[in-house]
Amino acid sequence: MEREFEKIIQFIRNVFGAENISLHEPCFCGNEKKYVIDVIESTFVSSVGEKVTEFEQKIASYTSSKYAVAVVNGTSALHLALRVAGVGENDEVITQALSFVATANAIRYLGAHPIFLDVTSKTMSLDPEKVYDFLSNNVQQQKYQGKKVSINKLTGRRIAACLPVHVLGHPARIDEIVQICDEYSIPVIEDASESLGTFYKGKHTGTFGLMGVLSFNGNKIITTGSGGMILTNDKSLAVRARHLSTQAKQIHPWEYIHDDIGYNYRLSNLQAALGLAQVEKLDFFVDQKRKLAQVYKDFFDKMDKIKFFEEPEKARSNYWLNAILLPDLNFRDKFLKLTNTAGVMTRPVWRPLHKLVMFKNELAMSLEVTENIYKHAVCLPSSVIKQKL
Repeated sequence: MEREFEKIIQFIRNVFGAENISLHEPCFCGNEKKYVIDVIESTFVSSVGEKVTEFEQKIASYTSSKYAVAVVNGTSALHLALRVAGVGENDEVITQALSFVATANAIRYLGAHPIFLDVTSKTMSLDPEKVYDFLSNNVQQQKYQGKKVSINKLTGRRIAACLPVHVLGHPARIDEIVQICDEYSIPVIEDASESLGTFYKGKHTGTFGLMGVLSFNGNKIITTGSGGMILTNDKSLAVRARHLSTQAKQIHPWEYIHDDIGYNYRLSNLQAALGLAQVEKLDFFVDQKRKLAQVYKDFFDKMDKIKFFEEPEKARSNYWLNAILLPDLNFRDKFLKLTNTAGVMTRPVWRPLHKLVMFKNELAMSLEVTENIYKHAVCLPSSVIKQKL
């Protein structure tokens, strides 16, 4: 076993041309310094500045969204999207337990509760069949203030949204999820934090539902250091999200007038300048990542006990993080220990959210696939390689 692990470590070192290798580091190989210096010289380094608007327009154009609202990070984007979608105290949001903790945290920020459903083994994302089964067996539709709402018969709470996650840059079967939720008047907000540059059936992730959310954290495919964005085709939602992100301040030449509880969530002009330079390289980043994925696949296809995790059908994934599936938990843990000790950073997928102490009492249905993936999956170094692969 150790000899096999050493072979993998040496292969990864050869691919990246280094001894010590990070999981995912940013690539600054364009106009980052120039644009940031331009902003510094303009003195408009905070959230007032033309670079923020330009960055929003560039991302909206790339994803074919009508509107984009830039905020300080992906978690705040999730929080804000859920709020403008109408999620509130004691509501419920259908989501998955296989995700970074921010997904469920954003739900709890609003006093709402996650419902954890299982994922599919081919996408690691929310299983539309599990969504259908849960809704058809456990939901009663009622009229409230002239609108149709879905009530969870198990808890008596309103199901206010569905929040699927596009995991590791691979798309969920999002069109099916949206279609099912539409039948129950449940808006879908896509957590596309990891999937900028990913397309499913020719359409960009984050644009199937009512809203989508992106992240520009330092470890994402493009970065603003810290940043996020809400995508939507609904003008009223975009206006509302932007208003709340700036402390709900009304436009006035000099007065400070606020008409709601808002947030200090607006992205800075300085960060947007960095993002603009990164967007210019996005196609290159995706292309290099897909080539790296093929290199990994070709290598692991020759191994009996290890399977490379590939993009699902009808998808063009950004392969944000490359992942392999190992035979069992013991094999996984030994692999993690040996690679990290050797300076080659690898990570398991996130501990399932229903296993975390703050979510242990939330409603969780059968999560067999989720728990199985956690025991078997490991993420490999996936930074953009600047040289030709």
